[in-house]
Amino acid sequence: MSLEKAEIVQSLAGRDKGECFFVLAKDEKTVLLADGKHRTRERPKRKNLRHVKFLPENGAAAAAAMLSEQPNNAELRRAMAAYKAACEKRSMGGT
Repeated sequence: MSLEKAEIVQSLAGRDKGECFFVLAKDEKTVLLADGKHRTRERPKRKNLRHVKFLPENGAAAAAAMLSEQPNNAELRRAMAAYKAACEKRSMGGT
């Protein structure tokens, strides 16, 4: 599994279990995550790679495309909302 910057992952462990985040940075064993709301760009969450799941869905690519090179918190929130809306639409049977 190769995570890239601006990919969307889901937390598998900890208080934030089940939450979705954008990857801001990655090293060998950890990633820095932010969603722009609870975890801002200035205070990212550091997570072990084993505790996140890559979400390879079409909405993730569209949401990541909305981000600039250095996204601010508003851009992160907007892109995450677009991703969640696309997921809900797809789960309700929409295209």
